[in-house]
Amino acid sequence: MAHDDLMRRLGQAIDGYRGEILRLTSRLVRIPTENPPGAHYRECAEVLQRELVGIGLSVEVIDAPEERLLLRAFDPAGGDGPTLYFHGHYDVVPAQSRSQFEPAVRKDCLFGRGSADMKGGLAAMIYAVRALADCGVTPRGRVGLVLVPDEETGGRHGSGSLAERGLLGAGGIGMLTAEPTGGAIWNACRGALSLRVVTKGRSAHVGLHYRGVNAFEHAMPVAAALLDLKREVEARRTAYRIEPEAARGSILMLGGEAGTGSGANFNVVPGEFSFTIERRLNPEEDLGEERGRLFDLLDRLRREGHELAVEVVQEGAAAGVPENAPLARCLAASVEEVTGRPAAFEMCPGLLETRFYAAAGVPALAYGPGLLSVAHTRDEFVRLDDLRDCALVYALTAARLLGGA
Repeated sequence: MAHDDLMRRLGQAIDGYRGEILRLTSRLVRIPTENPPGAHYRECAEVLQRELVGIGLSVEVIDAPEERLLLRAFDPAGGDGPTLYFHGHYDVVPAQSRSQFEPAVRKDCLFGRGSADMKGGLAAMIYAVRALADCGVTPRGRVGLVLVPDEETGGRHGSGSLAERGLLGAGGIGMLTAEPTGGAIWNACRGALSLRVVTKGRSAHVGLHYRGVNAFEHAMPVAAALLDLKREVEARRTAYRIEPEAARGSILMLGGEAGTGSGANFNVVPGEFSFTIERRLNPEEDLGEERGRLFDLLDRLRREGHELAVEVVQEGAAAGVPENAPLARCLAASVEEVTGRPAAFEMCPGLLETRFYAAAGVPALAYGPGLLSVAHTRDEFVRLDDLRDCALVYALTAARLLGGA
């Protein structure tokens, strides 16, 4: 099929699905899959499963801890060739009010929790796959859809669970996820190592302070040593595109959470003090090396007499895909063709589930409808035109990458 003809047919098909894309997104928004605590996952997974079966995909439902259901669906017409994965999460951050689960269309935008992050993106991916089938595109490979919960709290029981079982990215030639990128392509993301440090002491009334050991005072030299490391770390710069210039630096932040333990008061020697370390790595940095650097420092402080405990809250490696990689070139060409604007590559300032695929050797990018700036807000919304355009971008990218165009 000639490319111009394919573009026209896919566009017509997706234009015909506009009402169904809106219907599915609205249906998903109504399900309050808030995480934490992790609510209504089964209900949402069942809606998605019915939708996937309805467009002719073979669906596998996988159980994970605490009622988390993971969905993998494949186009059976694709055979056993290389797979392009469309990956998304159906959990959302907690709402500020229950009205956010009542989807509303205003001024060609759909408002509601998860409309941008990322239930609108799920609908766009699903109907991109339907368009490929309805238009008779026969790529040399197959398309897979992977839909998971738990992304908003680190992904350990979602994508992480699939990765542990060897079920994530098998045979993958690439992965696209529908994060709300605001029209950019996120071809890189930072890694994360989040720690909670607890310094130990002994409580005593201030009048008997000589009987106590002040845990806060023990924390001060620990924090001072970490500030020395912070200055070294934050002098490093990534080569990936990100604005403004100040955002190019690697990150070590102290004290996102900080405080004394239970029973503390202004007139009590603190017997315990805790604070967090948030280490965000640029793609050029190695998680193992940076983890070792932090733990070596904390071990040295223990040897110097500071009693402290360390808890790992989360960790994940950084990931990046070159702009000239096949997946990136195919996606960029599709974005420009659909939107009429050259594709802009950027590094996401936070964590992405692309890291799980990168660990499996699968190049992964984020591109989706919606704006990151509204994704977790009271007035979260997605433009209806962006849902349509993203569905077409996904379909064209699949056709290009898998040789169906």
